[in-house]
Amino acid sequence: MVFSRSMTMASKDDADALALLGLLLVVNGRVKNKKKREKWCKDWLLKRRNYSHINLLNELRFEPKDFKNYLRMDEKTYLKLLSMVAPLITKKNTVMRSCISPHQRLAVTLRFLATGRSYEDMKYSSVISPQALGKIIPETCAALYKVLCKEYLKFPKSQEEWKEISQLFEERWNFPHCLGAIDGKHIDIIPPAESGSEFFNYKGRHSMVLLGIVNAKYQFILADFGTNGRISDGGVLQNTKFFEMLNKGELHIPSEERVKESARNLPYVFVADDAFALRTDMIKPFRQADLTSQEKRIFNYRLSRARRIVENAFGILASRFRIFHTQINVEPENIVKIVMAAVVLHNFLIQHSPRSYAPQECVHQENTVDGSIITYGYNPLNSNMENLEQRNPGNINDTAKNVRVNFMHYFCREGRVPWQNNFIV
Repeated sequence: MVFSRSMTMASKDDADALALLGLLLVVNGRVKNKKKREKWCKDWLLKRRNYSHINLLNELRFEPKDFKNYLRMDEKTYLKLLSMVAPLITKKNTVMRSCISPHQRLAVTLRFLATGRSYEDMKYSSVISPQALGKIIPETCAALYKVLCKEYLKFPKSQEEWKEISQLFEERWNFPHCLGAIDGKHIDIIPPAESGSEFFNYKGRHSMVLLGIVNAKYQFILADFGTNGRISDGGVLQNTKFFEMLNKGELHIPSEERVKESARNLPYVFVADDAFALRTDMIKPFRQADLTSQEKRIFNYRLSRARRIVENAFGILASRFRIFHTQINVEPENIVKIVMAAVVLHNFLIQHSPRSYAPQECVHQENTVDGSIITYGYNPLNSNMENLEQRNPGNINDTAKNVRVNFMHYFCREGRVPWQNNFIV
């Protein structure tokens, strides 16, 4: 059958007209069926000035201990933080309504991090709607990271800065030439819709991974967050800019040097657990099956003293900000803002409120008399990325093995400490 050109064009015009008519009917139907809003805002939410937790904060100023517990910092530190972040979170009043003040925005964000409560739950104490909280909290977290990261999340850029970190590790933890302790922590999340198994980890939960490098003062010098939990332990590290620069030799790490009060030359290294690969610049403990000598057990103990600093840092972070004890139920991009804000706040508070934020009872303490370890409120097993006994050793470079053996000989000879034999089986 043959159609003329005019007939074909007419058919197209009719089809377009029918499609437009159908679209109009759908739109009109939606408009008619749309539920009308009963009121612009609930009456009790309009009384924020009367019922907000800001009134409670005013009373807590006379109970400093309770104020610290409520916001995880004392009033002086809070006011300093508020002055820093206020320019980024200040909004303007309109003819329709008054804006939510920087004081209210920061306070509710800190309380959210401290408790891990949902937006729906937070609305009753803050007298702010969940919809508004869903914008305020991520915005404030992003602002906190922006104003704090340059000063409180510094990554070393010179050999002198690396050596300062190394010197403190040697003074506090008897580990020479240590540049930092590396570990990862799975942050549990509610996975986004239709994400399948993307965030499903080996622990049987959905998570995103926080990879951290910590100095001898429990402060993060690097935090990389966002890799989904199903990525392997080695993959998490390899996805970072840090690892790329480490491989290219762009981190300005000092060259191998002689250790103080020793004739032995040792390289500068990062310390890690068995979830990471052994390298010449990254050493890990001997596997349990390989602990055939006292020297190897002593090495594992001495390495553990330096490495557990990062586990303690994760423990302090999670105990102070209880959001890490929940499954964070927001969009992944907002989870990144929340976690990174908590990391910089951790460093900020360790520097400005060390006694209240990270007292001695937060971390391991050793009894050097009988060889016991005194553990308070922190369980390091919660932060391990992988059970140490489950990793396949794989192919390990002989040079990397020799670096570990050299450290072992140092710890068992000129670098030994009097109590180390008390801590090995």
